[in-house]
Amino acid sequence: MKTFLPVLISAFVVGMIVLSMARPTASASPKATADTLKQLEAEFMKATAEKGSQGYMSYYADNSVEVPNGAALIEGKTNIAKDMGFLDDKNNRLVWTPIGADISSSADLGYTYGNYEFHSKNKDGKATVEYGKYTSIWKQQTDGSWKVVLDMGNASPQPK
Repeated sequence: MKTFLPVLISAFVVGMIVLSMARPTASASPKATADTLKQLEAEFMKATAEKGSQGYMSYYADNSVEVPNGAALIEGKTNIAKDMGFLDDKNNRLVWTPIGADISSSADLGYTYGNYEFHSKNKDGKATVEYGKYTSIWKQQTDGSWKVVLDMGNASPQPK
């Protein structure tokens, strides 16, 4: 009996450890998927529509990079924000639709791509629309949030 008791206690302790590892905890966050990124795109666009440049920039990481159509790279959220004031003009509206997305097997890096439209008024007050395509690379941050770390687009006069 004396040798059986330590074996029984050891088996109980091992069993408890295995069970605690097998059950997900309440604080475990779900693994991100491509659909997670598409949902983030919808929230990103809503924040832009409601809060202009501040809503837009709230989805950028501090060390993000912008690759604008026909212009030089812009590095850093602070520098990118300097050129986003046009989103505060109520005559301007940027809308985009993700067509595809994918995420790394580690679920901490992913990308989205799709089409965008930029609605504005020209100097004569006539409504204009610029069409284009975009790609955004998203990275999970240390706090668990997802932010754009690289964004690029190309414009065309007609929808493609």
